[in-house]
Amino acid sequence: MMTDSGALKPLNSFAIDVRARRVIAAYTEAELFTLWRQAADDATPVLVLGGGSNVLFLENYAGTVLLNRIAGVTIEECPDAWHLHVGAGEVWHDLVRTCLEQHMPGLENLALIPGCVGSAPIQNIGAYGVELRQFCDYVDVLQLATSTLRRLSAAECQFGYRDSIFKHALRERHAIVAVGLRLAKAWQPVLTYGVLARLDPQQATPRLIYDTVCAMRRTKLPGPALQGNAGSFFKNPVIDASRAERLLSRYPDAPHYPQPEGGVKLAAGWLIDRCGLKGYRLGGAAVHDKQALVLVNADNATGEDVAALARYVRQQVAERFAVWLEPEVRFIGAFGEVDAVGAIT
Repeated sequence: MMTDSGALKPLNSFAIDVRARRVIAAYTEAELFTLWRQAADDATPVLVLGGGSNVLFLENYAGTVLLNRIAGVTIEECPDAWHLHVGAGEVWHDLVRTCLEQHMPGLENLALIPGCVGSAPIQNIGAYGVELRQFCDYVDVLQLATSTLRRLSAAECQFGYRDSIFKHALRERHAIVAVGLRLAKAWQPVLTYGVLARLDPQQATPRLIYDTVCAMRRTKLPGPALQGNAGSFFKNPVIDASRAERLLSRYPDAPHYPQPEGGVKLAAGWLIDRCGLKGYRLGGAAVHDKQALVLVNADNATGEDVAALARYVRQQVAERFAVWLEPEVRFIGAFGEVDAVGAIT
């Protein structure tokens, strides 16, 4: 176990300068339960945090932040697939790179997504046509009040677009401790988005896709170490087909992706860019000048600066396109997670 001064600035990728009552790291399930129980006995709120890559602290946190640092990767090879059991505290991108180096492809489209493995199911992380749910076999969850370990199948996780049961029924008093992944040996490249669509499917190796994705992300997205951010701030909105047809009649160049359920996904970054908001600044927060989907900590921004900018961006997009954006980032108040849409409405 490790305790520090309670400073959260180095523990959230937005680099918001806030503090918690205390910050403690847990390296085992037993430590996680014990520390949670201690904080609960003190009648203070508890927040379990991984890499802090998808959260926005609006203010100082009134309780204990538990850093989930449960590590370990085990691999079982079967005739048709590799089965991985990965500790929640492992760094996601390190896992992607390790799989590639060990000739276990599948995750390359998800390279350079910041954060820890335990956070990946919460958001059902996705990029460039691939989502975690395509590989997730199970998620191990610790019920913190009872120290009961429960294994959820992929179906039980209720994965949706940037959504899962961990944002709803299992949001409180639960901590993801491990994720099971299945990487099929019958690999096929996914080349549906961005520069990947220009690659020759016959020549597209896992390494080429990985390198291309890393190059795209490094070109378009600011590194959190250089400029605080949480990656994509808003979800790409999905609207019904009739609304999409009307919008595309006015903006035929708008990127759009028909969905299996019948809706049409739009590119939130394109909508924001069309509102002329690249580089727009409010307080210490700004819309990134190269990727409008990213809000950045431009100059000692507070959480409220970022929320105010998100509110302004959302309003501008709604006025022009009649589309309401929803944050992908989780908002954290003094006593825990708050409704992100409500916070910017």
